[in-house]
Amino acid sequence: MSTTTPAAPPPPAHDRLLATCWSSAGDAASDRADRRSPVPLRKRIEAAAAAGFTGFGLLSVDLPGAVAEYGLSGIRTMLADNGIVDLELEDIPRWWDEGSARAGSDRVRHEVLTAAETLGARHVKVTPDGDDEPWDRDVWARRFAELAAQADGVGARLGIEFFPWANVATLADGLRLVEEADHPAGGVVVDVWHIARAGTSPAELAATPLDRIVGVELSDADEEVVGTLFEDTVHRRRFCGEGSFDLPGMIAALRQAGWRGPWGVEILSDDYVTMPPAAALDRAGRTARAALARPS
Repeated sequence: MSTTTPAAPPPPAHDRLLATCWSSAGDAASDRADRRSPVPLRKRIEAAAAAGFTGFGLLSVDLPGAVAEYGLSGIRTMLADNGIVDLELEDIPRWWDEGSARAGSDRVRHEVLTAAETLGARHVKVTPDGDDEPWDRDVWARRFAELAAQADGVGARLGIEFFPWANVATLADGLRLVEEADHPAGGVVVDVWHIARAGTSPAELAATPLDRIVGVELSDADEEVVGTLFEDTVHRRRFCGEGSFDLPGMIAALRQAGWRGPWGVEILSDDYVTMPPAAALDRAGRTARAALARPS
């Protein structure tokens, strides 16, 4: 007879935190030519678990190296051994493209969807076009619906994150694209940094249909934007509760919409990337939990 102690059940969803890819990546940033994390995946997962995270995010550019080193089955075991129950896979470059970039985009798409199925990913996150190029809304809706169906086929959902400087700039823009795509697996990823910088009201946030919220990300920032919005979001984010955002109000609005987690934590800054991942994740987790516990 086995004497193995049964694994403890995961905490309630509303208590779960997800360390998004940048929060565990160490000295890496999204505006660099090479966006890969220099930190071994095992160290990242173990640091996230030690800091109390039960969710983990992985960027698509880090996936091939991780698979080569550990194999998908090895990654799955690492996640399970560290109590990670919510996995987010992020970024399929130019997923909307139907031209010259499609072959490269489809290669990454295949890698991400294969990993999502094997690893049991909760969702796949994609982003809009920030290059101010002309775009065809019908094409985007069709391609989003196609990708949502493919994510659904491997047991995941698809979420688009909106950026105030991009073609899908606001919560309303993201929801419009999702509704035009009209696939139940599709939705939006609500990053409070983008909510605050786009001037979205708590009332609008609270009215978001729950079935269209795929993920939520918490952070903070100074009141003044320094440089472009993109530069500010990559280099100057703050830990939750250490900036100017009305985090209690935004969290209350999301709860009013019905969101119960997991709550992603996404800290990006020049100071953050210099911290050892274990210390960075510990502080990110503690400040996020404090923000979630603070009355609105």
